[in-house]
Amino acid sequence: MEAGIPEERWPRLGVEDLAGLGIEVDPDSDQFDIYLRGTRLKSELRSPEVTARVSYASSLSAVREWLLSAQRDAGASGGLVAEGRDMGTVVFPDAEVKVFLVAELQERARRRLLEKAGDAADPGGVEREAARLEDRDRQDSERPLSPLRRPEDATVVDTTRLSFEEQVEKVVTLVRALDQGQQET
Repeated sequence: MEAGIPEERWPRLGVEDLAGLGIEVDPDSDQFDIYLRGTRLKSELRSPEVTARVSYASSLSAVREWLLSAQRDAGASGGLVAEGRDMGTVVFPDAEVKVFLVAELQERARRRLLEKAGDAADPGGVEREAARLEDRDRQDSERPLSPLRRPEDATVVDTTRLSFEEQVEKVVTLVRALDQGQQET
């Protein structure tokens, strides 16, 4: 998008084209920083324009290939926490801890609206966002490359009625339990 390449040309781009866009990943930072031509990207990655195209862009084979290499390089030294729709099945299938977070569709929509606009009070807006999320889930589950799947060895955590802090505590508890189990053996 930033390079001005029309969306209809995206499927014809190769890995070498993507490499020429100036995207760099810094796995050594605490937050897995991403840079575009030397500038660290922040909220730009969650803008409505980007979010609306994530599912489509991530379905393209060159994008999948470029991302897979960058993500695996970042995780090679361990200690990485990654989130995404194919992290535990495709990107890091041998991860020590896999957590598959789920929540009721209406709650996911409410949270997304709060994240985007700071307001989720409009029931019509929640319904529209829920429909959009449901459509994206369907597209991501049906795509041929790296589809959305729950890893068989993942722990499922239903976050519907959990605060953010409670969600974090559940995941931290899982990691600590693994760590304690390894220390005992």
